[in-house]
Amino acid sequence: MTVENEWVPALLHWFDETKRDLPWRANHPRDPYHVWVSEIMLQQTRTETVKDYYVRWMAAFPTVSALAQASEEEVLKLWQGLGYYSRARNLHKAAREIVLQYHGIFPDTLEAVRALPGIGDYTAGAILSMAFGHAVPAVDGNLLRVMARLFGISDDILSLKGKRIIGRIAQTVIPQDRPGDFNEALMDLGATICIPRVPRCGSCPLKDFCTAFLENRTSELPVRKKKKVPTIYEVTSLFIRKQGALLLHKRPETGLLASLWELPTFLGKTEKESRKEAERMLGTVEGKIIWTHRHVFTHQIWQMTVYLGTIPCSLPDPSYVWVDEGTLGTLPLCGPAEKCLAACLPGVILTR
Repeated sequence: MTVENEWVPALLHWFDETKRDLPWRANHPRDPYHVWVSEIMLQQTRTETVKDYYVRWMAAFPTVSALAQASEEEVLKLWQGLGYYSRARNLHKAAREIVLQYHGIFPDTLEAVRALPGIGDYTAGAILSMAFGHAVPAVDGNLLRVMARLFGISDDILSLKGKRIIGRIAQTVIPQDRPGDFNEALMDLGATICIPRVPRCGSCPLKDFCTAFLENRTSELPVRKKKKVPTIYEVTSLFIRKQGALLLHKRPETGLLASLWELPTFLGKTEKESRKEAERMLGTVEGKIIWTHRHVFTHQIWQMTVYLGTIPCSLPDPSYVWVDEGTLGTLPLCGPAEKCLAACLPGVILTR
């Protein structure tokens, strides 16, 4: 063993002693379907939030075939609240491809796994290492941060160069006998100790090997470019009821919140602009404000004002539908709509 990777046994020993008890780690050997679903859910979502969603998902869709047979609306409804809904759509599409191309058996080669919808290098590495024992690194944000500090890498970890440098190191040191544990150990370390802002170096099993710690550079590393400032929109939404039904709008099949249901919602650079568009589409907006909310997406911020609307003479197009309030729980609602309806219709069940 070279000096360069003497830290690997220390990492694996720490993982054996402290690894988190998570529902997707319950079965051994690991099922590739379980690894896949959990890793997709964990993208952009906190582990504590994912736990319950994962359990419900597996109860509804216990196999790839069960997921493939479900409707998109069923899939989106079960995903409701996790956000980034393209993840759910890609899971659904990929499940159908696995059934059609591989008879429901998850493929076990990098090329085949990488070709499935929604699966990038990281997810492919996680599946292949954890479920099939292939020595493929799973390079996510946690691994990038840990390795940048460990090896004192000053390149931007989100740049192509930075990712290549760290990817090559990870491929060199990943142990052939425990590749899945190696990847999960780095994930756990990054999630619990080597955290972004104030790493808990005193508890780190790798501090004696860590360049950033030994050189007092933990606040400088990793280097990453600043995120773009999100665009702020003033949003007017309308709450319109008629004889026990609520007017909803189904969003387009592509773009933000694709195919999800919402209150009639209109965006503008100013409140006046968005309200004018609402009145153009659906008629008079009453002055009564019934709910306000600030909803943050990755690249957008919605400053929402929900007004009591009047019943329109006609609906603009078939994407606007009167929905019986008792059936709202069967529809996949977007996050802003779910929060608004929970506040304005407290007695209505919004989940199933």
